Amino acid sequence: MADVSHTSGDITSHPDVSEMRARYARMLGGRDVALMDGPVFLLGLYCAASPWILHYTTSQPPLVTHNLIVGIAIGLLALGFTRAPERMYGLSWAFCAVGIWMIIAPWVVGTSPDTGVVLNNVIIGALGVILGLMCAVTAARSTRTP
Repeated sequence: MADVSHTSGDITSHPDVSEMRARYARMLGGRDVALMDGPVFLLGLYCAASPWILHYTTSQPPLVTHNLIVGIAIGLLALGFTRAPERMYGLSWAFCAVGIWMIIAPWVVGTSPDTGVVLNNVIIGALGVILGLMCAVTAARSTRTP
């Protein structure tokens, strides 16, 4: 009778071990930056809606349009992190630039903004820089060879 007992041995003797490892790495490899897509999407959603939430649509019309467009762009960036994270690694640094732009936008785009508008954009920008740095560091860590 044949020995059909399964031993709990080492997988290194399996003939397809290299292919199995490569497949496992492909399955799990691209999701590290994509874990940031939720917070980035929520930041973009808040950025787009913030003029109506804080009621500065009449006092800062150019900034309303600006925040709406930048919020939509941040949301699309988050969807890109979800859909194709391996292709979005390079845009992690661009997200940091968007965060810096959001910090200075009240003075560049707006006309004599009040404290609430400035604070809103500074917080959005700071969170954008922090999330962008987290994405960039995660992307750099995952693209290195072990």
